[in-house]
Amino acid sequence: MALTIDQLAKAIGARAEGNLSFEVSGLSEPATAREDQIAMAMSPAFADRLAQGSAKVAVVWAGCDWKSLGLEAAIFAPRARLAMAGLTQAFDPLEAPEGIHPTAVVHPDAELAEDVSIGAFSMIGRDVFIGEGTRIGTGVSLASGSRIGSGSLLFDGVRIGRNVVIGDRAILQFNAVVGSDGFSFVTEQESKVERARKEMRSEDTAAAGASTWHRIHSLGGVTIGDDVEIGASSTIDAGTIRPTRIGRGTKLDNLVHVGHNVVVGEDCLLCGQVGIAGSSVIGDRSVLGGQSGVGDNLVIGSDVVITGATKVMSNVPDGRVMMGSPAVKIETHVETYKALRRLPRFMRTMSQRQKAVSNDDEKG
Repeated sequence: MALTIDQLAKAIGARAEGNLSFEVSGLSEPATAREDQIAMAMSPAFADRLAQGSAKVAVVWAGCDWKSLGLEAAIFAPRARLAMAGLTQAFDPLEAPEGIHPTAVVHPDAELAEDVSIGAFSMIGRDVFIGEGTRIGTGVSLASGSRIGSGSLLFDGVRIGRNVVIGDRAILQFNAVVGSDGFSFVTEQESKVERARKEMRSEDTAAAGASTWHRIHSLGGVTIGDDVEIGASSTIDAGTIRPTRIGRGTKLDNLVHVGHNVVVGEDCLLCGQVGIAGSSVIGDRSVLGGQSGVGDNLVIGSDVVITGATKVMSNVPDGRVMMGSPAVKIETHVETYKALRRLPRFMRTMSQRQKAVSNDDEKG
């Protein structure tokens, strides 16, 4: 696929100069760019690297003297990563099957809108609805009663459970699972873990009697808003009675786990290996860094940032940035960390002073 500089500039709403009819077949880093590629030189730091490659055109920073760099054309990108989003989208056709493959199994009670594509060996269950233009990859399964909106894309191996509702323009990456049973079990008598949680103390004796775990089934399904993306091998558990909810525009990275009954707001980012325990609430526009975790039945406000590897064990108000395990305000964590680094020196000083006092006592 070849696109002109003019087409690319219009696609990202940016200004371009030079030979706007110049065609490029893809993107490249400046030092390795071929003549038929556009170099991503979006800051002055990349200027020297352009000479190492063969690019004739580039995406450059605002105010760049592109002619002095030996270029034939340039696109100006005041916000580099935003330009990157538009350009990568322009060159990514998001390949998916066309039509319905003969090996796909579609239940006669399923309803498919126009232009739906379904790949090989996919299974579409009873009373499933798939919206217009949605593309289903190979080996995908949609359980009974699930609904997928228009213009969505489900990559190979995706598993959708019963009573899952997904909005328009959703993207589910390879092997994502939505609507699996929540991890919810109960014993006939109050278990030791229940008592420990209620009393917040340890017990010397083990719980009396057998602790057979009885499954609490998940009947609530999952409801996902428009423009949501779910990363590869991520899992979203079904709610027990009410649905687990993911708000419009929220993006989940790979290997994210969202427990049963969780509510995630709109335009949130959940980075790789985030885990959210059951029945917690995440407010709008909040960002959870990689490997961070949120305990169960907590409320995280809107516009919150949870830094990577942070473990949240209590409620967090709107707008706060949290760090550490257990999570505290970022400024508190930084202050504590600085004090911790000074602790060995402090202890050596204290030991020396104790010895000095002890020697003075012996001399006295």
